[in-house]
Amino acid sequence: EVQLVESGGGLVQAGGSLRLSCTTSGFAFDDHIMGWFRQAPGKEREGISCISNSDGSTSYADSVKGRFTISRDNAKNTVYLQMNSLKPEDTAVYYCNVFVYRVYWGQGTQVTVSS
Repeated sequence: EVQLVESGGGLVQAGGSLRLSCTTSGFAFDDHIMGWFRQAPGKEREGISCISNSDGSTSYADSVKGRFTISRDNAKNTVYLQMNSLKPEDTAVYYCNVFVYRVYWGQGTQVTVSS
């Protein structure tokens, strides 16, 4: 059974940092692209970053480029999202996901950035 468990969210002041983790099980982690999404209240879920399984290449949404860094540890079956220079508009529930015959999501972790 594919499982994704996010952690590391919390309340932080604007300009602060958080590091999210997504620990996975039930599939060959190093064979799959991993992604991070977020959903703010009243808004649609948006993709913010993903990381390749083959060469570690990454991509970012314009809204987080230069502030967020995605990484992965294949030995730990875990993907990370380092978030720096946080802004109030980054407030959202953050989810990791993977496509293994279908899309799987974690339960999400709340990030709240106060002004």
